[in-house]
Amino acid sequence: MNIRKTQLAQSILLGSLILSATSFANAADDNVFDGAISGKLTFASDYVFRGESETMDAEVPVVQGTLGWGNDLGWYAGVFASNIKFADPNLEIVTAPYIGKAGEFGDSGISYDVMVFSYLYPGASYSNYTELWIKVGKQFGHANVQLEVTPTIDDWFGVEGWQGVNYAVHPSYQFDNGLHVSASIGYQDLDGNGAEGWGHWNLGVSKAYAGLNFDVRYHGSTMDSDHKVYGTQTKIFDDRVVVGISKSF
Repeated sequence: MNIRKTQLAQSILLGSLILSATSFANAADDNVFDGAISGKLTFASDYVFRGESETMDAEVPVVQGTLGWGNDLGWYAGVFASNIKFADPNLEIVTAPYIGKAGEFGDSGISYDVMVFSYLYPGASYSNYTELWIKVGKQFGHANVQLEVTPTIDDWFGVEGWQGVNYAVHPSYQFDNGLHVSASIGYQDLDGNGAEGWGHWNLGVSKAYAGLNFDVRYHGSTMDSDHKVYGTQTKIFDDRVVVGISKSF
């Protein structure tokens, strides 16, 4: 079996495991530790994270899943999983446990969301790292704007001495017909010996139909061949369109 077929088989297996776990969770009692269990399964043409293709320029399709818990006080926890593909053959799957708290500042209408999110790579633990996601947002009628500051808690992608902070703004607009337009504009700052940051952005539309959510999104970045970190593999930062279909449970 060649590498591409192996990656595809892993994607299918991961999707089956996520779907089984989500089905089990939904079959359980709706009230778990005074909260509720939820899940989401996504199939997409690529996995783009801050402008970077996580599948070596969309060489393999992506299966992603989230199994989570949340309560009325805004506390939540869960795990995200996805197949990936990098130049390092040991990087095949990412699993990401997370825990956070969301809510609103009094009656201000300004929301907050603070989350610890760990990227764990089975078979490549030397790349593990953790981020602290901090978001504040405000609703303006049909429009919403979120501001994000996300620093790393430990060494970025396991590179000793490298620290990162992602700065981003996330505007969105919900039309009366259910069409949702959203975008992100950000900069991944990266500090350390030989490190260099980059800008990234995306713009897309999504629509729910027949119990599924369809998303089409264009991704871009400021990456070029002179970049200190990715200068030899900037192809994974090429502008691209990603199509995704998801189901929430």
